[in-house]
Amino acid sequence: MLKAAVAQTNLRDFGDDSFRGGLGVLLDSLEREARLNAAGEKFLYDRITLHLGQRLQVEDWYRRHPEIEAERIVAPLIGIGLPRTGSTALSVLLAQDPAVRYIRRWESAQPCPPASTVEGVDRRIPPDLGEMVGTRYHVPVDKHGPMECHDLMALDFKSHIFHAYAQVPSYSSWLLDADLTSTFAYQRRVLKLMQWGEPQRPWRLKCPSHVLFLDSLNTAFPDAKFVMTHRDPADVILSVAELYADITGRFTDDIDLPYIGRLNVEHWTEGMRRTVAFRAGGADDRFYDIDFRAMQADPLGEVRGLYAWLGEPVSEEFETRMQSWWTTAAAEREPGHRADPVTYDIDLDRVRPAFADYVAHAERWTAH
Repeated sequence: MLKAAVAQTNLRDFGDDSFRGGLGVLLDSLEREARLNAAGEKFLYDRITLHLGQRLQVEDWYRRHPEIEAERIVAPLIGIGLPRTGSTALSVLLAQDPAVRYIRRWESAQPCPPASTVEGVDRRIPPDLGEMVGTRYHVPVDKHGPMECHDLMALDFKSHIFHAYAQVPSYSSWLLDADLTSTFAYQRRVLKLMQWGEPQRPWRLKCPSHVLFLDSLNTAFPDAKFVMTHRDPADVILSVAELYADITGRFTDDIDLPYIGRLNVEHWTEGMRRTVAFRAGGADDRFYDIDFRAMQADPLGEVRGLYAWLGEPVSEEFETRMQSWWTTAAAEREPGHRADPVTYDIDLDRVRPAFADYVAHAERWTAH
């Protein structure tokens, strides 16, 4: 795969070797455990080769333009929290602000070349809605809209995105205790490249899995502020397990739904434990909290509250664009439904106590 990426790009420098550890564990787990079908084999091979090729290109851009290193990433606002807590809708609302920068859907998996260097139509921008892995869109999709950090993290091969694509228990277990310092350092490197040649604007980032790696994230972005979304974990766990199954089911003919249930209970309970500890360690004042119910009731009001906390204005254009998107989203959003916990071997009477400490903190955090 390394040779294939070199052949496709005619480049040889992958930069720091930090990515090789995660790549090795991932490939071993895919080979031994994933039970991929033909579609899965092709998708994962192509995807991993794409990430390797993009890493080669990132290093080539830095080699030819060392001034990129001088770019500054100042006080990004990073969205975190359990998945399925309204964080995607919030990130789309925040992306309506013309004064901010975010990871655009079409540049997420292919950050090279930097958008500022492309003349004419950028071939990465799809003519339709763009790639959607799985069978449901969940929220209205804008090909220019925001994406999570998963693909940039995948350049270091330490990313939750891989265990959403495939059943890789060894990799998932390894990732839970992995050091992601190099992952977020490389993400920062790529963000500098992405903003190079553009007016400097504050970044709006978002990734639920960051709750597991806040210490490493803080090393790369020590001035970051966080917006955290909250919802009943019992609803979240079922919803995210169903989402994983929807994606993974495309790439295997032997899906293990109870495994997907156990995986999500393990990772997200640990993520909440680590987040509570991180905030208690002196970072609480860097967080703004939004309850899912409040977000559904008054989304623009919640964004205004966030911006007041940031000390930033909500422009008239920003407000108009948010209102327009939310109105469209309300009309197009899929009707909600609740998966059967038995399908995923999830015992909600045992899940709720596992999240009890987080829930108690969340009630205090969202009291405003």
